[in-house]
Amino acid sequence: MIPTFRPDGLLQMNLPGWRERLAKLESVTGRSVGSYRELLGALRERRQAFRAAGATATDHGAATVGLAPLPEQEAERLFGLALKGELTPEQARRLEGHALFDQARLSAEEDGLVMQLHLGAARNHNRELFEKYGPDMGADIPQRVDWTEGLRPLLDAFGNSPKFRALLFTLDESTYSRELAPLAGHYPSLRLGPPWWFHDSVRGIERYLDAVTETATLHNTAGFNDDTRAFPSIPARHEVWRRTVCHWLAGQVGRGILDQDAARHLARLAARDLAVQAYRLDLK
Repeated sequence: MIPTFRPDGLLQMNLPGWRERLAKLESVTGRSVGSYRELLGALRERRQAFRAAGATATDHGAATVGLAPLPEQEAERLFGLALKGELTPEQARRLEGHALFDQARLSAEEDGLVMQLHLGAARNHNRELFEKYGPDMGADIPQRVDWTEGLRPLLDAFGNSPKFRALLFTLDESTYSRELAPLAGHYPSLRLGPPWWFHDSVRGIERYLDAVTETATLHNTAGFNDDTRAFPSIPARHEVWRRTVCHWLAGQVGRGILDQDAARHLARLAARDLAVQAYRLDLK
């Protein structure tokens, strides 16, 4: 297990508790954060701290796909509204998209951290559960998002950069064959993350492999990684992935699409090597 930098609580500036989290960032960094530029500087410092602790990746979750830069003055204006607690939901989405674009820029131009994007999940959908237990206790429901156009500004800027890498995760299986596999098959900076949450099951993994391999190929996926907080489940989840991939590969051998040597090679890639390469652990 290695640490991963996840700044969602500081980039989603209209959520409850944001000012308290911002104060904690100021305390940790010894910086005053009264502008967006100062926020970016503090986050840059924390990225370096995580990198020094062994991190090779960042992690970001957002309900929508819209990673696009704003003019500097507009970003500062919206950040000022956030400090006053006056951001509208639409303004908050625009500012978050700008902040995520800046995190991608730091990955591409400065520290090389791999950018994981968990997008298109409506979090905390069950209001009663949220009010009783707080955020991120479940009820993450897929919703329709436009990956192709939403990622266009990001890919225009960094999609062909050898220093940038982004891993894409979704709860909406319908987007794999329509958008995500073609994007990952084309842009050298993209990899597809493994089936996420309730799709990391036997049938979910099989559907994922059927949907993405012909267009993106297995080589443009990240194999299987695990960020669960339920540590005892980790060995079982990886065992399900390995066995299901091998069963799927055996089916390709039986159909004459692969020979046994190719299937063995791909099985090792899926079990270990693709994740090592995707997260640049082979560079450490």
